[in-house]
Amino acid sequence: QVRLVESGGGLVQTGGSLRLSCAASGRTFNGYAMGWFRQAPGKEREFVALITWRGESTYYADSVKGRFTISRDIAKNTVYLQMNSLKPEDTAIYYCAASDHYHSVVVTDYDYWGQGTQVTVSS
Repeated sequence: QVRLVESGGGLVQTGGSLRLSCAASGRTFNGYAMGWFRQAPGKEREFVALITWRGESTYYADSVKGRFTISRDIAKNTVYLQMNSLKPEDTAIYYCAASDHYHSVVVTDYDYWGQGTQVTVSS
């Protein structure tokens, strides 16, 4: 069984930075891609960024491109999301997800999900 645990969320002011981490554990873990999604109150869950595990190919939502950077540490089974120049619109619960089969922006293509970590950006 695979477990994903997010950390690094918090409260920051507009223009500030945060780094989120997502640690994957479990002896069966063999992820093909990992992604970050976010969900604001009353809104649909939306794609933020993804990275392919071995090839280090990345893809970002237009809303975060140039501000957020996704990376991974294969040895640690960990993916990171460096968030710079944060805006109030970035306020949401951020979820880490892993897929054994796809690299995708589609929620249903992911097999495992973390519990989420709250990011709040004050104006």
